[in-house]
Amino acid sequence: MPGNWMRVKPASWKISTLGNQRPRKPVPNKPGACGNRGAGQPGSCKFSDPGNQECGKLGSLETGGMRNQGAEKPVVQKSGAEQMSTNSSSISQFLLLPFADTRELQLLHFCLFLGIYLAALLGNGLIIITIACDQHLHTPMYFFLLNLSVTDIGCISTTVPKSMANSLWDTRAISYTGCVAKLFFFVLLIVTEFCLLTVMAYDRYVAICHPLHYGTLLGSRACVHMAAAAWASGFLNAVLHTANTFSLPLCKGNAVDQFFYEIPQILKLSCSDAYLREIGVIVVNACLDFGCFVFILISYVQIFRAVLSIPSEPGLHKAFSTCLPHLAVDSLFLSTGLIAYLKPPSISSQFLDLVVSFLYSVVPPAVNLLIYSMRNLELKDAVWKLMIGYI
Repeated sequence: MPGNWMRVKPASWKISTLGNQRPRKPVPNKPGACGNRGAGQPGSCKFSDPGNQECGKLGSLETGGMRNQGAEKPVVQKSGAEQMSTNSSSISQFLLLPFADTRELQLLHFCLFLGIYLAALLGNGLIIITIACDQHLHTPMYFFLLNLSVTDIGCISTTVPKSMANSLWDTRAISYTGCVAKLFFFVLLIVTEFCLLTVMAYDRYVAICHPLHYGTLLGSRACVHMAAAAWASGFLNAVLHTANTFSLPLCKGNAVDQFFYEIPQILKLSCSDAYLREIGVIVVNACLDFGCFVFILISYVQIFRAVLSIPSEPGLHKAFSTCLPHLAVDSLFLSTGLIAYLKPPSISSQFLDLVVSFLYSVVPPAVNLLIYSMRNLELKDAVWKLMIGYI
């Protein structure tokens, strides 16, 4: 049937033709030598060609580049706290505030502080040696006075010598480690000194108002315990304040607006809200110090009342001439310390900060020598005997 043959023959011919057809090599597209790239396979050719060396080189280069890019470490963005901690740890020194800018005033400051320091050092050192060597002075009052002289020497030695050296050599720098160490000892000695002043007020109260119970209330063991408690209070405060202060991130520079290392001035360099923790500790300590001052005030009021009941005029003069300077120095010490640590930043100025800090850190150690020692005839006689004996 002609019609059927015409319908079937093209299909069979087409099949036979496809079966006998040889596969032809594909021609890569121009202009690239590698031709079309397979999807998801960068750097490789869609059709492999062993003779195409350029394709192999380009493919290996691109593949290696992709591997190197994948091996790169990602850039980690530091948080704000980590950046502040890095800034704090990068501080190697602090810059203290100079007393004067001109060379003449710097030398004048050096000479003034040198005179104050030598007077405090020699006077308190002489008291310590005299009390330790004279058996007649081994009483509770002189035992506490010996401890007070030790704290006075230490307190003035942590602030004045560095300030003198900066003025003499026209520098401001102090190392980070040195600042931490000096701040620790300053807080230790200043807190211990105020505790000793409180204990000494109690000693005078018992000696004048309850003389018959003096040996019982202030025996040798009780005196040692009270002195140890004063030093332990200073040590705990020093550890707490130093750890809190220097654990803060300091990212506002390294210039301290004070002639020595004062906690409020260092807190100004912090840009973290964690400084409120140290402020809270300062407020609690200020309340405790104010409580100690109230105890001192009550003790001296009771002493005045007991002395006023005595009709002897020389006794009245001696009591008032002794107790009033004690109370005046204690008031100056506490009031200026509270102003330095609790004053708001709005009323802060460099001149006010310098004056207040000088009044509570330099004046009491130098004045205590005159108030507690030079007006004491028994101590003065012991000092003269000691000096004559060595001469």
